[in-house]
Amino acid sequence: MKKKIAILGSTGSIGTQTLDVIAAHPEQFEVETLTAHNSVELLARQAIRFQPNAVVIGNKDQYNRLKEALAQYPVKVYAGYDAIAQVAALPSVDMVMMAMVGFSGLLPTVKAIEAGKHIAIANKETLAVAGELVTKLAIQHQVALLPVDSEHSAIFQCLQGEEYHRIEKIILTASGGPFRTKTAEDLAHVTKDEALRHPSWNMGAKITIDSATLMNKGLEVIEARWLFDVPAERIEVLIHPQSVIHSMVQFNDGSVKAQLGVPDMKVPIQYALSYPYRLDSDFPRLDFAKYASFTFEKPDAQRFPALDLAYRALKDGGNRPCVMNAANEAAVEAFLNGRIGFTDIPRWIEKAMQQIAYIASPTLEQLQETHRETVSGLKFQV
Repeated sequence: MKKKIAILGSTGSIGTQTLDVIAAHPEQFEVETLTAHNSVELLARQAIRFQPNAVVIGNKDQYNRLKEALAQYPVKVYAGYDAIAQVAALPSVDMVMMAMVGFSGLLPTVKAIEAGKHIAIANKETLAVAGELVTKLAIQHQVALLPVDSEHSAIFQCLQGEEYHRIEKIILTASGGPFRTKTAEDLAHVTKDEALRHPSWNMGAKITIDSATLMNKGLEVIEARWLFDVPAERIEVLIHPQSVIHSMVQFNDGSVKAQLGVPDMKVPIQYALSYPYRLDSDFPRLDFAKYASFTFEKPDAQRFPALDLAYRALKDGGNRPCVMNAANEAAVEAFLNGRIGFTDIPRWIEKAMQQIAYIASPTLEQLQETHRETVSGLKFQV
């Protein structure tokens, strides 16, 4: 039988590529629900093409436009973030593709897990903010958390047939972003347009800025800790500018497994949707003749302090990763809007981590309040 997929964040980069994968395998997958924050026109076009059971627009002000655009089609239309969480838990949904950006993905993920839905998770912030809570829920409800990030998908693929307790080290690779060779003085004058030009991947604005600061890799370190039950001291980050080796696992006998491929998110998306099977595809193939060498280097903590902030937040635990993530979301938004400079982003994150009260074992409600307090406080100061 076809898997019925709910795509939360269907108009973003991951969401649109997920629809491409589904369109290529109509015998395997069916779109059950689609959601978006604000992109009414694209969401309507997607709904007309894929004919889901329901669509949700997060911005309630856009409800009438979406309703009118789909008036001739048998598609239920809802609005608001409570509705997004509700459609993720519909009985007709087999799997949720969590492609929403930022903290907003946490509540729908929790509700979907509580409803017993397997999650293909591309929203790294959910596990960065509430990894302990989410993984415990997944175990309780016997739900699979299937990684979609290229790095975590690579690790997941390397671990097939292996015992997790044999992992000696996880090695997350990073492209280094557009400023890998820039000096500290150069970074102080980075513009938004420069920061949005990623050398390897085509991604949304927020994740592209995170890649430029290396916060994206910091979030991935925390995500890896919870997905694979490996402590921070056994998770290493290496800069790999070619972006061909997506990540590696070193085992306790000294051997290393790596997963390689061209920089194409459709590969990990398809693997998550079809797991435990591999489906055929016409995705681009890796041509080794085009690569004279693979290079690696340590990340520079002086020029890119965001990565160390993530390690610090993971070590502290509690609501500290939530503070870090919320401060990063607000600071990236401020940078994109021209209110702060590129190098101000990690400064504001560190300041928030020092100011917001620490909670050792936060509930979901306390995490939501921590996020609100951090974002509002940072916006006021900016």
